[in-house]
Amino acid sequence: MVANAQMETTKHAGPRIRELTRTEVEALLTRNNVGRIAYSFKDRVDIEPINYVYKDGWLYCRTSHGSKFETMEHHRWVAFEVDEVQGLFDWQSGVVHGATYVLKADSSDDERKAFTPGIELLKQLMPGTLEGDDPVPFRHLVFRIHLDEVSGRESKSPTS
Repeated sequence: MVANAQMETTKHAGPRIRELTRTEVEALLTRNNVGRIAYSFKDRVDIEPINYVYKDGWLYCRTSHGSKFETMEHHRWVAFEVDEVQGLFDWQSGVVHGATYVLKADSSDDERKAFTPGIELLKQLMPGTLEGDDPVPFRHLVFRIHLDEVSGRESKSPTS
C-alpha cells in the first residue's frame, strides 16, 4: 500500500513552493523596476503599478498628485509587490510592507539627505528625471518606502 501511495504522489506531483529569504527578495527587487503599490483608506484598498529603484533597504519611486499620493500623505503604511513569472508554476513573488517618506529638497534633514541620492537612482532608471527632458514631467513627487517587513515565495514546476 505504501509503495502505491508514493507512486500516486509522484505521479501527481504539483509545483514546489517555498519561502524566499530576505536576500532573495532583495535580489528580486534589484532585478526589476516595475511593481505594484497597495495602499488603503478607510474601507478601500487600491493597488497600482509603479516604477521604482531598489537600493539599501529602500524603494525609490515617483508619482504625480492624485488619490494615491493624497492617501499616502495621511496613511503612510503601504504594501509593495514585485513578481517574475516564467510560467504558471514557475515564478517568484516578493512583498514589502513599510512606510512611505516624501522626499523634497526642502524637507527635514534626513529626507533632504535622501533626496539627491534618490533622484540619482531614479535617473539611472529614467534619464532626464526632474529635468527639461523628463519623459514624464507630471510625475514630480518623489518618495521612498522603507523595507520594514519582507516576505516572498517561489514556485517551481515539477519538471524544472
